[in-house]
Amino acid sequence: MMEKASDITFAGIIPARFASTRFPGKPLAMIGDKPMVQRVYEQAMQSLGIVYVATDDKRISEAILKFGGRSVMTSEKHQSGTDRCAEAADKIMTETGMKIDVVINIQGDEPFIKPEQINLLKKCFSDPDVEIATLIRKTIPEEDIFNPNHPKVILDSRKNAIYFSRSAIPFIRDTEPSEWSVKHQFFKHIGLYAYKTGTLQKITRLPESILEVTESLEQNRWIENGYKIRCALTDMDSYGIDTPDDLDNARLIMKRFK
Repeated sequence: MMEKASDITFAGIIPARFASTRFPGKPLAMIGDKPMVQRVYEQAMQSLGIVYVATDDKRISEAILKFGGRSVMTSEKHQSGTDRCAEAADKIMTETGMKIDVVINIQGDEPFIKPEQINLLKKCFSDPDVEIATLIRKTIPEEDIFNPNHPKVILDSRKNAIYFSRSAIPFIRDTEPSEWSVKHQFFKHIGLYAYKTGTLQKITRLPESILEVTESLEQNRWIENGYKIRCALTDMDSYGIDTPDDLDNARLIMKRFK
């Protein structure tokens, strides 16, 4: 039986840490007149009634409270945003008595995240069999499918992920690599996740897996342990800010929308 997304309580959690090797203090970097994390928060609120920033730094928490947002303090020891989301969800439910059915993990460095993308993830949970969902996008022939910074994914007939890789998958036999994008439709992974709350707690207790470590992609750990990841197709890309140069580009993009 299909559920209605309106009957499910969704909560958006934005993991945000101050310490970063490549870009310390990134969540508080200004884009226009607002810190980056505020822009992410406001975009998420267009789709979700419940949004929290999960952080390990009081400076970020204070910035959230300043603009009227909600935050929750989490451990400094987390190795991934997924781990931080799991602790945050548990704390939020314990401290507020709120029941959260599905957690949506929203990257804290994507100030242009679209509410339509979040809505696509929410729709996945109309199918009660879905425990984890993420977004993918069709690549175009001119795109560099061999860029290891853009993970690719292959799917089964129900749009569940079979495998994620930094390599171009599948391998196209008897075809020059330059022609692969013409011969086959590849899919790029968009790093936005949603998980049933119980499933989130379980996957964060799993030990690191071989394929996770090999590819440096944590979602492969879940697949190796038998979890299915439903993939929703979006035609919108993501724009993550990893470096100060990315921030300069984001500021230029923001000016164009003014």
